[in-house]
Order: sequence, then C-alpha cells, then structure tokens
Amino acid sequence: MTPGLSFAVFATAAGWCGVAGSAAGLRLTVLPQPDRRKAELQILAACPGAVPAPERFTDFVRRFQAFFDGQAVDFPDALDLSGATGFQREVWQAARLIPRGETRSYAWLAGRIGRPLAARAVGQALGRNPLPVVVPCHRVLAADGKLGGFSGGLTMKKLLLRLEAAPAITAAVG
Repeated sequence: MTPGLSFAVFATAAGWCGVAGSAAGLRLTVLPQPDRRKAELQILAACPGAVPAPERFTDFVRRFQAFFDGQAVDFPDALDLSGATGFQREVWQAARLIPRGETRSYAWLAGRIGRPLAARAVGQALGRNPLPVVVPCHRVLAADGKLGGFSGGLTMKKLLLRLEAAPAITAAVG
C-alpha cells in the first residue's frame, strides 16, 4: 500500500473510466468499462489502499471525458511511474511525444529511445502501460500498418484511434 493514493471513477460517453494517483502524479487510468464497480475494482486491484478523492481529479476527469467525446485535449499531467523499470519509463515518455491524430511504429519508437533493435521490447513495455490515453500507446502500430496489440483489446484501440480522426488512422482501422 502506498500512502496518499487516491482515485476517482467517472462516466464518459464510452463507459465508466477511472484514474488513480499519488502526490507524485497520475499512476493509473482505466479505460471504459460497462459499469462503475468494474472500473473501481480495476483501480483497487492495481492500487491497493487507494481512497476515493474525486475532487483531486476534477480537471483530469473533464479532459478525459472530452477525449471520449472526440475533442482534442492534452494530458500534460505529472506521472508517478515509480513502479516502472527505466526502460518502460523511456518508452512511455517517448510515446507521449506522438501527436494526436498521428501514429508511429514500434520500430520508430525503439529508434526514438536509441534502441533500434528493441521493437519487440517496446511492444512489451507498451503492453504494461498503466496510463492508456495519457501515454497514448494506442498510437503505436506494427511496421506494416496493422494495429498490433493493445492491453485494452483491439476494439478499444480502434475506438481510441477513431476518436482522434486522422485520415490515415481512419483508413487503418476501418
């Protein structure tokens, strides 16, 4: 249990989402779930001892809801990546540089962090991303333009890419 962990669960146009964080920054985002309890259980499983504090996340919740309404929003929030390896931190920070409405390949991201032969390891790091949308791992595709994997499932990855509505993305996800 980490002292100072708090969370909020909230509705979006796509379902119930959640966010958790510490004094250092955001630690977890929960992608849309069919009900509030499922979102809350995901938070509590990943952040044992976290306490509800929706007032702490008011601005973040507003922006996350706007994202799921298809609006262009930024997530410059501080992150608490204390549970991550150094390699994961590098990958996630580099993924944050991919602009909305654009995609990159796993190989591109590997090159960006100075490890051009680590595309598979980059994919594994992205698969452990605890902050989807904030760390936009959905913007990373296979070298052949196919979706690749996504911890939230390919249906969710397609939804996130469609929300960003770039022509190349729309063509890639159908």
